[in-house]
Amino acid sequence: MSITNDYDDCAAIVATSTTELTLFEIYCVKSNTLQGMKMQLNVSAVDTPKKSASWGAVFSMSLCVAMLIAAEFLPVSLLTPIADSLNATEGQAGQAISISGFFAVLASLLMSTVAGRFNRKWVLVSLTSLMLLSLVIIAVTPNFAILMLSRALLGICIGGFWALGTAVIMRLVPIESVSKALAVMYTGQAVAAAFAAPIGSYLGAIIGWRGVFWVLVPIVIVNLIWQLIALPSLPTNERQSFHTLLTVLKRPYFARGIAAVVFAFAGAFSMFAYLRPFLETITGGNVVTLSQLFLALGLAGFIGSWAAGKFANENVIRFLQVVPVVMGLVTLGLLGFGHIVVVTALLLAIWGAMNTAMSISWMAWLSQNVDDAPEAAGSLIVAAIQGAILLGAGFGGVLLDYAGIIATFSGSIFLSAIAFMLVGSGKRLLKAA
Repeated sequence: MSITNDYDDCAAIVATSTTELTLFEIYCVKSNTLQGMKMQLNVSAVDTPKKSASWGAVFSMSLCVAMLIAAEFLPVSLLTPIADSLNATEGQAGQAISISGFFAVLASLLMSTVAGRFNRKWVLVSLTSLMLLSLVIIAVTPNFAILMLSRALLGICIGGFWALGTAVIMRLVPIESVSKALAVMYTGQAVAAAFAAPIGSYLGAIIGWRGVFWVLVPIVIVNLIWQLIALPSLPTNERQSFHTLLTVLKRPYFARGIAAVVFAFAGAFSMFAYLRPFLETITGGNVVTLSQLFLALGLAGFIGSWAAGKFANENVIRFLQVVPVVMGLVTLGLLGFGHIVVVTALLLAIWGAMNTAMSISWMAWLSQNVDDAPEAAGSLIVAAIQGAILLGAGFGGVLLDYAGIIATFSGSIFLSAIAFMLVGSGKRLLKAA
C-alpha cells in the first residue's frame, strides 16, 4: 500500500491482543494542517505464536466439576440418614437438592455481572473455596436450617462455575481443541455421576453421612491448590451487564437454541429423576440390581464424553439432532421392554452416553456461535439448564403423582420430541456467516 506525498510524519502503532498480532494501525498527519487520516491494515502475514493449551488447568477444572456434582447429588443416596439425624422428613431433606438448584439458576444469571472485571482465575478459586466452606458446614450442621444454608452456598458455586466454565475453557486452549477440553471437563461429571451415589451410600453405612462429606473436604483442598498453581491469570476488561444478557438473548438463533436446551434437559430429567421408581415397579430389581443398572448408566457417560469430545466440534448440529431422538427412543424402549433386566441395562447405558454428550454438544455450539460473548451466553445457557432440570423434575413428579410412571416417561418423550423439532435442520441455530 502506498501513502500520498501530501502526508508525512507517519507513526506506526501495533495493536496486539493477548494471543496474537491482530491489527496494524498507521496514523498520518498532513503537514502544517489540522487534517489527518487513520488507516488500518490487517496483518495476516506476520508470524505469531499459537496459543498454547493449559491442559493442567483444564484437568483441575474437571476435578472441580466432579466435586461439585458429587456434593450436589450425594444427598440422593443419603436422604434417609440425613432426615433422621436432623429430625426432618425425607421430603424436607429432598429440598436440600432443590435449594441448590434454585441458587444455581440465580448465580448463573448474576455471575458474569457480579464478577465484573475481576480476574477469572481468582473468581474460580473463590468459588472453589466457597464449595469447601459449604462442605464443612454440611458436615457439622446442627439443624435443618443450617443444612439449607450450606446447600444454598453450594448452589452459588455450581451456577457460578458453570456460567464461566465454557468461556474459561475457550481461553485455555486453541479453538480447535475446545470440544476436546470440554470433554475433559465433563469427564468429571461422568465420574461423579457413575460413582458418587453408590460410594456415598456404601461409605454412609460405615462412617455416617457426615463422614461422607468430610471425605470430600481434603479432595477439594487439593483441587484448590491445583487451581492456584495451574490456572493462568485470566484478566478481563469487559464487565457484563443485564443489558448484555438481553442483547445476546435477542439474537434469534440463540433464543431458539435456549428454547431447545430447555426442552432437551427437561425431557431428560423428567425421566431420570424418577428412574428408580420405574426400575422398582417395572423392572422389579433388588437393591443390588438397581445399583448395577445405575452404575452401567454412569459408566456409559465416559463413552458419551469421548464421542462428543472427538466429533462434536465438526458435527455439532448432528449431535444436537441425534441426542434428543436417541434419548426419546430409549425412554420408549424402556416402556416396552423395561421388564427385561438385560435390555434395560443396555438402554440405560445408551441413555447415559447421550446424557453427557448432550451437555458437551450444547457447550460446543455455544463456543462456535456466541464466541464474541461467551460469558453472557454461558450464564444464560446454564440458567436454562438448571431451570429445565427443576421444571422437568417438577413436571415428571406431577405426572407420577396423578397418572403414574408410564405417564411420566411418556411426558419425557414428548419434551424430547419438541427439543428435536426446535433443532430441526440446525440452520436456524447458527450465527450469520
